[in-house]
Amino acid sequence: MSCEVKRVFVGAGCNRVVNNVSWGASDLVAFGAHNAVAIFCPKKAQIVTTLPGHKASVNCTFWLPSTKFAYKAQRLQQHYLLSGDADGAIMLWEFSLIDGKWKYVLTVPQPHKKGVTCISGIMLSANEAIFASTSSDGTVNIWEIILPMTVGEKCRLSFIESLSVGSKTMVALALAELPGNTGHVVLAMGGLDNKIHLYCGDRTGKFVRACELKGHSDWIRSLDFSLPIVAHGIRSSLLLVSSSQDRAIRIWKMVLRESSEDRKDVIGLASYIEGPVLSAGPSSYQISLESLLIGHEDWVYSVQWKPPSVTSADGTECIQPQSILSASMDKTMMIWQPERTTGLWMNVVTVGELSHCALGFYGGHWGSNGDSILAHGYGGSFHLWRNVGVDSENWQPQKVPSGHHSVVSDIAWARSGKFLLSVSHDQTTRIFAPWLNLKGDQNSWHEIARPQVHGHDINCVAIIQGKGNHRFVCGADEKVARVFEAPLSFLKTLNCAISHESDIQEDNQMDVQILGANMSALGLSQKPIYVHAVQETPQRSSSEGIDTLETVPEAVPVTLTEPPIEEQLAWHTLWPESHKLYGHGNELFSLCCDHEGKLVASSCKAQTVSVAEIWLWEVGSWKAVGRLRSHSLTVTQMAFSHDDSLLLSVSRDRHFSVFSIKRKGNYGCCIPCVLLCV
Repeated sequence: MSCEVKRVFVGAGCNRVVNNVSWGASDLVAFGAHNAVAIFCPKKAQIVTTLPGHKASVNCTFWLPSTKFAYKAQRLQQHYLLSGDADGAIMLWEFSLIDGKWKYVLTVPQPHKKGVTCISGIMLSANEAIFASTSSDGTVNIWEIILPMTVGEKCRLSFIESLSVGSKTMVALALAELPGNTGHVVLAMGGLDNKIHLYCGDRTGKFVRACELKGHSDWIRSLDFSLPIVAHGIRSSLLLVSSSQDRAIRIWKMVLRESSEDRKDVIGLASYIEGPVLSAGPSSYQISLESLLIGHEDWVYSVQWKPPSVTSADGTECIQPQSILSASMDKTMMIWQPERTTGLWMNVVTVGELSHCALGFYGGHWGSNGDSILAHGYGGSFHLWRNVGVDSENWQPQKVPSGHHSVVSDIAWARSGKFLLSVSHDQTTRIFAPWLNLKGDQNSWHEIARPQVHGHDINCVAIIQGKGNHRFVCGADEKVARVFEAPLSFLKTLNCAISHESDIQEDNQMDVQILGANMSALGLSQKPIYVHAVQETPQRSSSEGIDTLETVPEAVPVTLTEPPIEEQLAWHTLWPESHKLYGHGNELFSLCCDHEGKLVASSCKAQTVSVAEIWLWEVGSWKAVGRLRSHSLTVTQMAFSHDDSLLLSVSRDRHFSVFSIKRKGNYGCCIPCVLLCV
């Protein structure tokens, strides 16, 4: 007998770290999901694989080649990914463009002593690259790597130098080749001292501190060099963009200096605001502040130049578009471009998250073609927009993969097997289900609802079995269990996902009168939204009470005809809370339901016999019908027998107990039958 097992779905959230996401020239996105590196395909909106290997949480990822250097790596048959973790280790992974397979290559020697905070690099040629890493240990390590051009060859890694930056650690790095000076590389770093430090070096010599740029009044969070700017047919200047927690974005210009005789007659505004001079071998570069961009209302965590546009038929020549993407904790991403007439940099596109429960974006990234932008947020979520306009820009949200960004504490199948319910310490309950495509021949898994967004870590869940509407009970780090019931909007969405029809087929679900749920800004309960109440409610102004401290935008539960995006999941797919079950003295830890859907058993964290009781609740009336005392410590798991006549429990006191259940009338009376020591 043979059995074939195939992975059909991976759900994972992004670690809440600034430099955690990287979009590569392979058009794949890499991100850290706890101790693993997850890879997702934006075109499919699916996580295609995970790369386990790190022993600590993954802090940052970086592709070689990145989207900026895709034009240099068109002949490469393998692309490479660097990932750094909280223990200071950096790993190198290989992705084959031929068969789409991944493999571990090596762990970079001489690891950092503390967590890696940023990795950045550049492609010097089709297969030569330099990358740098910075860490909380106050060092910046610089490496050269030679990538193989054909299958079977190995990477060659060589250490260049380690720079000590002192107690004011660096959290942002950027590398670039200096224009008009082949062989010299400039390294920019910024961090806790509010300054941008520039180092100059090459592949053989040491990196020497050249100068520093002052202007920001808070921590530097992101740096990115443009490709050399062409003026009069000569690549003579370079642009550096920086963002900070002072909410400002600054653009610095580095221009190759002419001889002093050629500059005597040149008098302009730049001559009065010139900054420091960077020397690199025989050449020197005048640095000045090109522009100051003000528009964000909170910390700007990320800035990135738009990937270059290829201008030659062979793909070797390109130009740098004058376009910058910024992401901020004010929940918005902005695209900045200079005006054609005045040259002033202006915000031309703004996209953002309207959900009140999000705290902003940790980073923004351009797609490989420059027609897509991706953000990752505080809640471990992704947000993708694509420019679908023809004559003018029209950025529309797109589907992305999703999942929990913290420990998944419990999981359960629906009684029909139509969907999967999971709870996590990220304080959310999520429902995943296969969604049939329009052709009806295959399906892909997506998160279709987020029934609960809580204020406590959720520890356990049990789906109510038997007939009737979908219901579940969950327990969190609180002394009360909560009962939820599926609203009409979810039932129609689930039916649409399975059959592309929103009409509900089951007669016992036709009488559901609750359309969705709302949650108050300061409460933990989710209040029902009734069908008749929605029909009678007048339309509100679009600018009335949106996302303020005093009010929270009302949910708009609707039947979804395609997999929802993050903005819909975060607020409009809540389930109403129907009951609260009081009785336990500590935080809930375990739940289970019998097969007939008549009894629910619950336990809580305990260190004494009285607190370690198992409570039994009757489904429907939700009255406590039994309290079972046998254990002295936390009951970690419970299960009913197939005929529901026995209840098995296991505990941290190294015992398991079997209880016999005798039902009398409408209620059940439970008597402990067997107690065994393990």
